[in-house]
Amino acid sequence: MKANIENKLIAVVRIRGRVGVRRSIVETLNRLNLKRVNNLAVLYGSKSNVGMLRKCSDFVTYGEISRETLTELLDSKGLKVNQEDISQVSSGKKSLGSVVRVPLHMHPPRHGYEGIKRGYSTGGAMGYRGDDMDRLIRMMM
Repeated sequence: MKANIENKLIAVVRIRGRVGVRRSIVETLNRLNLKRVNNLAVLYGSKSNVGMLRKCSDFVTYGEISRETLTELLDSKGLKVNQEDISQVSSGKKSLGSVVRVPLHMHPPRHGYEGIKRGYSTGGAMGYRGDDMDRLIRMMM
């Protein structure tokens, strides 16, 4: 499924481990700050970030995150961030790494993933989720 995620705020969660992964994909995951399973990174949908997500989409799940969910997530982690910083992160002027320490370590989702070896469109957990990413993040808080 082709997704238009450029110029949007994207949440990325690593769902698969590192055993048997090609070196180029491991390097891409490291550049996204996703070194362990259940780590969450929030990025702005630039052309290079979208390319990296498409390259490692078999090991992560990603989708748009709303500003309210981002605020709720940071509050649940005990990170006090003002609304001005959140608006700058959501517009792409700042990265989340300049505001808080990233990546965010999340709990596994309640009731587990749907299946880490199938795409989201076929009933699994990998790849692009769209607006359902907010629901997954709430399950992981």
